[in-house]
Amino acid sequence: MVRVLIYLAAVLTLIACSEQPAQFELADTAEVQEFMANPSALARGQALFEGSCASFCHTTELEAEPDVSFLFDCQWNHGSTDQDIFDTITNGVIGTRMVGFGANFPEGDDDLWKVIAYLRSKQQAC
Repeated sequence: MVRVLIYLAAVLTLIACSEQPAQFELADTAEVQEFMANPSALARGQALFEGSCASFCHTTELEAEPDVSFLFDCQWNHGSTDQDIFDTITNGVIGTRMVGFGANFPEGDDDLWKVIAYLRSKQQAC
């Protein structure tokens, strides 16, 4: 019995100390986790973010007094789950500059999940 407990403790320690990047823990949907593990999906997410979001409003570096949400920290104003972020990008935020993109990305929802995967991959640990 003692050997089983020692073995179980060792296995749990190995799992807890695994080399899996911490950012995967930030993702709460299978789509985002899958795209975070795919370098080409992350590159596409980054390109879409830089072309659609960063070139108009959001930045990739925290500014002293931003007038829009900084998307790489732990403070999310309109929900912090992957689905919340998906809904915010899709529908926009009434009364702000955040317009809804709907399904207007070239590859539809897949592209939007890739943007979220990119955001999660660059997000600060919370």
